[in-house]
Amino acid sequence: MRAGFLSNDDSEKIATKTLRHKGNSDAFLVPLCPGGKKIKQHFTSDFIRLVGTEGKRMVKSLEGFTPYAKDDAEKYNALRWWPGLTFGDILDRAADIQPDKEAFIDRNTRLTYAEAREKTNRLAIGLMDLGIQPLERVLIQIPNWNEFVFGYFALQKIGAIPVLLIDRYRQFEIDHLIGLSGATSWIVAAKYGKTDYFPIIRDVLKDHPEVKHVITVRGEGDQRPFESLEGLIARSEPTRENLDRLAARRPDPHQVAHMGPTGGTTGEPKIVPRTHNSLITGIEYCSKSWEQNNQDVNLLAGPVGHDLTFSKGFMGSILTLGTVVFLDSTNDKDICDTIEREKVTSIVWVPTLAQKMLQYGDLHKHDLSSLRKMHSAGGASHPGLVKDVTEKLKMKFYNGYGATEGMTTITRTTDDLETICSTVGRPTCPFDTYKVVDVNGNELPPGKPGELVLKGPGVFTGYYNNPEENKGAFTEDGFFRTGDVAKISEKGYITLTGRIKEMINRGGESISSTAIEGLISRHPDVAAVAVIPMPDPFMGERVCAYIQPKPGARMTFDDVIGFLKGQKASVLQLPERIEFIDAMPYTGTQKLDKRALRKDIEEKLRAAGKI
Repeated sequence: MRAGFLSNDDSEKIATKTLRHKGNSDAFLVPLCPGGKKIKQHFTSDFIRLVGTEGKRMVKSLEGFTPYAKDDAEKYNALRWWPGLTFGDILDRAADIQPDKEAFIDRNTRLTYAEAREKTNRLAIGLMDLGIQPLERVLIQIPNWNEFVFGYFALQKIGAIPVLLIDRYRQFEIDHLIGLSGATSWIVAAKYGKTDYFPIIRDVLKDHPEVKHVITVRGEGDQRPFESLEGLIARSEPTRENLDRLAARRPDPHQVAHMGPTGGTTGEPKIVPRTHNSLITGIEYCSKSWEQNNQDVNLLAGPVGHDLTFSKGFMGSILTLGTVVFLDSTNDKDICDTIEREKVTSIVWVPTLAQKMLQYGDLHKHDLSSLRKMHSAGGASHPGLVKDVTEKLKMKFYNGYGATEGMTTITRTTDDLETICSTVGRPTCPFDTYKVVDVNGNELPPGKPGELVLKGPGVFTGYYNNPEENKGAFTEDGFFRTGDVAKISEKGYITLTGRIKEMINRGGESISSTAIEGLISRHPDVAAVAVIPMPDPFMGERVCAYIQPKPGARMTFDDVIGFLKGQKASVLQLPERIEFIDAMPYTGTQKLDKRALRKDIEEKLRAAGKI
């Protein structure tokens, strides 16, 4: 019998009881054996009772989570839009199908799927022994290291809920997210780069005695009073008894599996809870839409704690049995060296990293011929960037749009350059509904701009423990309000024209900052541009542009205005002030930080006595 799959006899006796019930897909015989041993030995009575039979399944509720409407959940289950898989199942499936395939690579180690599963199971057993319970929230703050694989999937296998933190978060953000999530444990790097996390850990624990367990990663010497991830793995044995215990902890796919903070560029982060069913559905259809496959070697340069890298790069690769290359650096040389050494075929990252690499002076010295495609999202991909990537790097550019809340769109392989440059593609999940509405919530016809709203099996249902925020985040019929101004074509392609909160209100006229950025970015000397509202006592707001010229370029206000007039820009689209800067500010997730730019211009205007 092949490890991890049911024999014909067993399938008759067991599979019909455990798998062929409402909410689970008949396409997969899951859950798979967590140890990769004979499956019969691990289908204990407790495990079968946990997976459940029709009409007997109980989903433990999580206070603060907004469940899917009953009619919606029944529909998504009945039509098999939800797969009935857990994240632990996804890793087990990959390890069963391709156990010896090299799956995870970082600067220190190279691991096959089977090796990753063994370490994950050992850590999961160790976490159970520590007393971490189902639905317990656990902060996971690991850089782009292979240890993220063990930490994340170990928590999934025991039914705990990982709360993703990027490595750049410090005490302010961590305090806030502990308070929001109710986290009681924390898996964190002991040291990363120049940052020693021990002082941060101690300061956080002073304010949060409810955090019972701190598990450090890659610490040197004795980590007491904290546990070490390496120690838990080393001392936890995957015995038959322990694997039975682990199998019995498999969570229900309808339960909350994952919590991701929003980026926080418009204020303090909020927490987005996702169920196994919902998040896996979104990831699966996105990976199919940009044709991820088992031949892909996927480079992750952005932080894996960020949704773009996690969903589209990390999990998309595992779902399609590809190879993940973790890189804990955004240095241009490091990126190019890694692409060349590992024969990287695909990259998922934000447009700013792609733009930065194109400006790398030694780009021509590297053999990047293995590259086949890149998925860009998390910011505006202007036409100049799309064309440069396509022509200079000879790779397919997939222009996308998405957020932690679940919306995901992307262009397709068959789309022409004009479509890739001017749209963010079509929705990836065919079962999610996207529409554009006016201020009164009325659906608008194709080509008419309005607020983009969406709903479906791949979309979240509300921010965690945040009823006030949720009141304004959804329409009366349950559609999530993205806050993005967009238009949808007859063929379903989406064009973003701005953010509702980022529309510039100049004397009552609404002006799209995104449209102006698109025009300015066409200038051959512009490396990066951001257009923001500038406070004005008479007009309310005026248009201000921040421009980062390319190295060696000299630009003036008149140059830019003349160029825009040549592009047939309207009078309203002409900036009334331009700030030329050496480098744009970016958030920890490498998104352009417009909040910092607004603060900068306000301080300058205040110092000049203009506001």
